[in-house]
Amino acid sequence: MANSWKVTGLAKKPAVQQALLAHEDAWDWDHEIVLSGCEIDEKKPQDWKLEAWLSRKPTKQDRVAIAALFSGKAPALTTESLPDQDWLTLSQQGVEPISAGRFYVHTPHHLPSSQPGITNLTIPASQAFGTGQHQTTAGCLEMLSLMKRSGIHARSIADIGTGTGLLAFAAMELWPAALATASDIDPVCTGVIIDNAETNGFDMGHRRGQLSMVIADGMDDPLLQSRGPYDVLIANILAGPLVHLAPDFMDSITEGGHLVLAGLLTTQENAVRRAYRRAGFRLAKRLVNGDWSILWLKKRIRY
Repeated sequence: MANSWKVTGLAKKPAVQQALLAHEDAWDWDHEIVLSGCEIDEKKPQDWKLEAWLSRKPTKQDRVAIAALFSGKAPALTTESLPDQDWLTLSQQGVEPISAGRFYVHTPHHLPSSQPGITNLTIPASQAFGTGQHQTTAGCLEMLSLMKRSGIHARSIADIGTGTGLLAFAAMELWPAALATASDIDPVCTGVIIDNAETNGFDMGHRRGQLSMVIADGMDDPLLQSRGPYDVLIANILAGPLVHLAPDFMDSITEGGHLVLAGLLTTQENAVRRAYRRAGFRLAKRLVNGDWSILWLKKRIRY
């Protein structure tokens, strides 16, 4: 087997996501160069790497094309030879399917699950998850499935910090008649979610059973506010923003409504729970997946 090659650039998550999106829009891209992106360390989810995989030694032109995907200053690129390995298989490492609750999440390069009662969701390899994201995503899918099994009804749902739209799609599958809203602070996500919605058979729009997408910092958006209060709100982001958003989430959820929080390490859980206890939530359930906590909180009913 011939040598394979890998070109790597280290950057922040938004920069890598923007580069991946630019790659998808590049009509003249050399399809012998396969890209993937993921986090470097599960405890530093904002630090990502872009990897370009080739079955041949990369040329100067190849490196220029990869660097040009970054909208700002491109990171330094390193090149390494990977002898006697299947470069296409290597390019898919770190994006193994997620099986959690009622869901099986896979890239187009993996076969869907044929297990009865399982919903398949497809997310492209170019939007690859790292280990930490696998764990928080799997935990959220498990928690949402548990909520449905527990008899939770949702007429309105929101996914804050939606990223690829995956958790919004899962919630729509569980509560198909709900008014569904997804938001993210990164404008790149709009095109990503539209593409993923089409791939997975979800309609974009403003009616029940359709997904509305907004770009917003937290709950700071007129449409996001007007479509609330929400029966189920999901926020798989980071511990710091979660603490900051506790009062806003309190105002955005119905009396007795439900909140799923993720993106926090187990070592950060106590601080997050304190903030939400002060805001008026109680713990309904917690799951731990690796180093990560997933919390199901319920808003206290005021008499």
